[in-house]
Order: sequence, then structure tokens, then C-alpha cells
Amino acid sequence: MLIRLSVRNLAVVEAAEVCFGPGLNVITGETGAGKSVLLGALHLILGERADRTIVRTGEKEASVTAVYAFEVTGTDAVDAVLAEAELPTCDGGELIIRRTVTAVGQSRVRINDAPATATVLKALAPLLTEIHGPDDPRALRDSAFQLELTDRYADTATERAAYDACWQRLQSLKAELDELTGDPEARREESLRLAEDVAEIEAVAPTEADGDELTARHDEAANAEEILSLGNTVANILTDGETAVSDELLRCNRTLRELARLLPEATGWEETLAGIQESIQDLSTTVAQRLSRIEADPDTLERLEARMAQIQRLRRRYGKTIPDILAALESAKERLTLLGEADERIAGLQGRIRDAEADLRRAAETLSARRRAALPALSEEILAELRGLGFAKAVLPIRCAPRAPGPDGADIITFCFGPNPGEDPRPLADIASSGEIARVMLAVDAIVARHRAVPTLIFDEIDANIGGETGRAVGRKLRALGARAQVLCITHQPQCAVFGHTHFRVAKQVVEGRSVTRIEPLTAEGRAAEIARMLGGADLTSVTADHAREMLAYATRSDAAP
Repeated sequence: MLIRLSVRNLAVVEAAEVCFGPGLNVITGETGAGKSVLLGALHLILGERADRTIVRTGEKEASVTAVYAFEVTGTDAVDAVLAEAELPTCDGGELIIRRTVTAVGQSRVRINDAPATATVLKALAPLLTEIHGPDDPRALRDSAFQLELTDRYADTATERAAYDACWQRLQSLKAELDELTGDPEARREESLRLAEDVAEIEAVAPTEADGDELTARHDEAANAEEILSLGNTVANILTDGETAVSDELLRCNRTLRELARLLPEATGWEETLAGIQESIQDLSTTVAQRLSRIEADPDTLERLEARMAQIQRLRRRYGKTIPDILAALESAKERLTLLGEADERIAGLQGRIRDAEADLRRAAETLSARRRAALPALSEEILAELRGLGFAKAVLPIRCAPRAPGPDGADIITFCFGPNPGEDPRPLADIASSGEIARVMLAVDAIVARHRAVPTLIFDEIDANIGGETGRAVGRKLRALGARAQVLCITHQPQCAVFGHTHFRVAKQVVEGRSVTRIEPLTAEGRAAEIARMLGGADLTSVTADHAREMLAYATRSDAAP
């Protein structure tokens, strides 16, 4: 569960730390006091987009830190996400998430003191916290949402995976068929274009030698005369000229022999000189051999320039390198082959599509059977929850109608609701009362919480548009839900707030000309005062205060349990 949330410089909150407890945590306060800031902080922790406008005016950055605590054996799913992201796992069952947003819009994430990303937060979010807001009841009217709830309750993950695989395979085959059976004129034009491409590349017949090697040969031919001139000059200096280095070295050698008779150590110098003479001779031979291969021929240069022009044209059309051009050639040939075999391939694809459609129908039937089998129990569980929310005689049939297979199966799921005896149940989409829809959504949330291991549930004004005894029923339901999971509830309803195990008040005040939000846990007396404020607003009387204390006493009595 979420045991601590620390906020600094976030909107109107300068600094706050809230330590939540197990069960139902109620958060109340005047409209505009800053309750939504807490919700915004949690959205940041769960990986939502960070906006620099959330940073408190005049500050460089805002930060949010959340600490979750689990039973040590209950961190397996969280640890798996962390391990995949190469992050430290939960030590002693504790997960620490910190997110910082700067005034220039930069966002930093740390998980268990290691750098992380918002993507990892989004992967962790379903394992940590589920947030239900004022829009959830409207979502319940949507057929896609009702189908999702059914699948979640029926645990259709295996059947959905099998169906999804069949669906994707069928779509892929249909796309391939569409490509082949498209505009015949377009296919003909494509075939002609590809044939021209193949003919052009094959006419040039590029090879690996047309890369750097061709460039080097062209440069050599273009500079042949200068290369020969310089090379011959080198040869003359080394061995061929009248004052060649080799002749001078020979004269030096004779002199060294004379010197060696007088100076014995000069014998070693002779050996050194002999090595130099050999190197000079080798170099001269190498130069001569290389010069013999130089073609100072205008025809050769013209031929190489023509070849380079051909290769350059191919490069402009098919790729920067010779391997790119050769790959384009193979691709064009393969595509030509496919287009040439279009009729045969169309027939084959049509047969494969028929098989894929049969597989999809079987997968859809299996998925539908799983869904239909779960609907009576789902309906009964929702009704059981609704009876504790003031609908003792309500009915809630869930209809499953067939339809053409689509991305999510071949069923239309419709939740119907009849709140009053003698009235035909109508689809939830046709229910106008926001209070009724909100209570149905709460009943659904209670069931989802029972079947999912999300440790923390957050309800943001889920009890809006209801009051009186209905508000009390919602409060009892939230308190009961707190026995299965940690619940945080932002509410304006005193009938609901009295059922909290822990109560926090959010208040805004002006300090030195700036709005500052404070979040504080309430004592028993503080709770009574806050409930009285919620009941009577600014006109607090002893009657209101007594009523508040009576409501709190009622909520904590054992007979207040649902």
C-alpha cells in the first residue's frame, strides 16, 4: 500500500508529507483548497506526462516522492518489472519512487534510488494504484468499457491472446491479398518500372571493383603523366641518373674498405652500407615495376570516366554504395517475380484466408463461451454490492449479443439496469441519473478490487451528485472495500467522510501574500469539526457539531458495517 507521499513546490503546495494508513483514507477540504494537487502528484508517480506549469511560481523544480510497502512475498510482479528494467528490486518489501520536474520542463525519475524512466513508472502503475475519477461512471456507459470489465472478471487473458493471434494473422493475409488484387493498371505500371530498373542495373553490371577501386584507377589515369614524370625522377635519383645515389653509395663502399684496413671497427660500417645499398636497389625496382603499369592513354581515361558516370547514375537512383545498388537489384527481381506470380499467389492467399477465418471463428466461439459463462456470476456480484448501496430490488442483466468478428471478439456486451421494481431494465447507456451510474460504478470497482491485486484504490469524488442515505451507503461500501485494499477517497460528502479509518484535511491559506496549501491528519476532535463544517459550511452551530459527532459515532459502531 501507499504509506507516504511527499510533495514539494507542486502548484500551491510548498511542502507536505502525508502518511496514509490501511483501510479507508478520507481526504476533505474546501473546493479549490488543493486536493487535486495530491491527485496530480500521484499521477506523476504513475508515469503521467509532466508539465513545467506544475512547478510552484518562483521555484526551480517540483518533486514528488512516494513510498509503497508490500508484504515481502507480494513484490514478485513489481520486482519482475524492475528487474527487466535493470533496476534495484524491493528491499524488505519497500518501493520508493521519486519524480522531479524542473521549471524548464525536464523530468527525472528515480526508483529505489536508481535513475529510471516514466515508461517504467507506467509499467508499474497497474501493479500499484488504480484511480477512479468523476469520468469513470460515464465510461461505464461505453460498450467497450463493459466488454473490458467482462473480460477482466472472466479472466479471458488466454482466450483473448489466442483470438488476437488469429485476428492479426487474418488481417495480415487480407492486407497481402489487397496489395495483390489492387489496381491492375498500377500493378502493370509497377512491373514496367521494375523491369526498367533491372535492365538498367544489369546493363551496367556493377561489381565490388566499381567502388573505391574504380575511383583509384580513375585518379591514376587522370594523373598518369605527372605520376610517370615524378616516378622517373625518383628512379634517376636512385639508380638511373648520372649522379645516382647507388653510384655514390658504391664509391662510399670502396672508401670504407680502405678505411677498414686502418680502422677495424669500420668493418661493421661496411655491413650497414651494404644494407642501405640493397634497400635503394629494392626501392628502385619497386618504382620501376609500378610505373610500368601506369597507362598514360587518353582512351583508358575516357573509358574509366564513362564507367564512373554509369556508376554515379546508379548511385543517385538506387543507393550510395555498390552493395546498396546490388540489393536494390535483388529486391526489384523478387518483386517482379511476385507480381508475375500474382494470380497463383492470389488463389493461395484466398485459401489461407478461408482457413484463417475458420480459425478466427473457433477462437471467437471459445472466447464468447468464456464470457457468457461468467456473466450470471458477474451480474449477481454487482447486484450484491448494489443492495448495500440502496438498490435492494434492482436487477442488472448483462446481455451478450453476437456480431461480426472484430479486434476484441465477436460479442456485444450490454449492461442493463433496472433500479426500480416493475420497470424494464435499460442499457446503462440510457440511464440519465449520474447518482445511479456512480453507485453502479462503485459496485463494479468493489468487484474488480476483489479480483485484482491492486494494493491502492483512489476514488476522486466518486460520490458526487448523491447525498443523504445514499451517501452513507457509499461510505459504508468504501469502508468495506478498505478491508480488501487500501482506499483513498477525495470527497465533499460528510455522510461518506465519516466512514474513513483515517481522515486528512486540505486547507489553503495566504502566507506573506502567497497561497499555501496544508495537508494534515485529523484527530477525533478535528474530524468532528471538519464534518460539522461539511454539514453546515460557515454557519456552525452546536446542533451541527452534535450531529457531526453522532455521525462519526454511528460510522464506527459495529452495526454500521454493510
